[in-house]
Amino acid sequence: MNNPFDLDGRAAQPGGHDEPGPTAGDERERRRPADVHREVAVNGARDTTLVPLHRTPHAERTLVGLTFFGGGTAPYQSWAEHMPAGTDLVVLCYPGREGRFAEDFARDWDELAADVTRSLREADLGPYVLFGHSMSGWMAFDVAARLDRDGARKPDALVLSSCNAPDRGLTDSELLPTPQDTDERLLEWLGTHGLLPRHVREHPGLTEVALELVRADVDVRNTFVYGGAEVTVPLQVLFGADDPLISADAAARWSALASGPYRYDVLAGGHFYTPEIWPTLPSRIASLTPAATGSAS
Repeated sequence: MNNPFDLDGRAAQPGGHDEPGPTAGDERERRRPADVHREVAVNGARDTTLVPLHRTPHAERTLVGLTFFGGGTAPYQSWAEHMPAGTDLVVLCYPGREGRFAEDFARDWDELAADVTRSLREADLGPYVLFGHSMSGWMAFDVAARLDRDGARKPDALVLSSCNAPDRGLTDSELLPTPQDTDERLLEWLGTHGLLPRHVREHPGLTEVALELVRADVDVRNTFVYGGAEVTVPLQVLFGADDPLISADAAARWSALASGPYRYDVLAGGHFYTPEIWPTLPSRIASLTPAATGSAS
């Protein structure tokens, strides 16, 4: 399933393309064991973990985006037409969705972070920039810190979007929805925030899968504990000027967690910026485009 759900209460960029999902709600019962980490690309087989959305001849680098919490790769699809020259676009898909639908969801934050870290260590990406939006910004930061510590396949740069620094912990608004919410309340909440496509809401099997995905990611989110991580790789943080979830001291807090080069950029709009900015966000990434614009510091 490919639904642009995001657990912080904001919808993915409108206009994303939903791919057909499973047609039966009991498909989880036919999962492979959880230790089936990924479908290895052999003889042209599709890689279900690192999903390529844009390839360019003689690419110099790869932009790797992490799946949105509560969703999949759909919000990145609009980026494919706006990638900087010489840059491939790959999205790392979390277990339990899309091509990894047959795998078990991660049970907690550490298990998911270990899965993402292992995937990047094993990947043949060449130079790459790691990107995470909202709660997956925290995941990207955690993973970059893990790779930083052992020096294995760490990114050339880290770019985080629409997220507070993790040292402050989860706020009340970031803890919504809750595990105690009923299915109807959760569906109502998702619908109110524009996070539930009509074709999913009207299909019992897809609704069941959507609820299971969101609940699984809520459980993972709620196990996050900041352990004092910092990063040495260049860090860029992007904020929406009108995003109510971002604290006034977010830029300063992120600066304290970066021992290498650091910049932050304030862009127009809210949690997903504006409809014009989101599809072209790669052009705002300084490590990909030296002329990246925004109100930087």
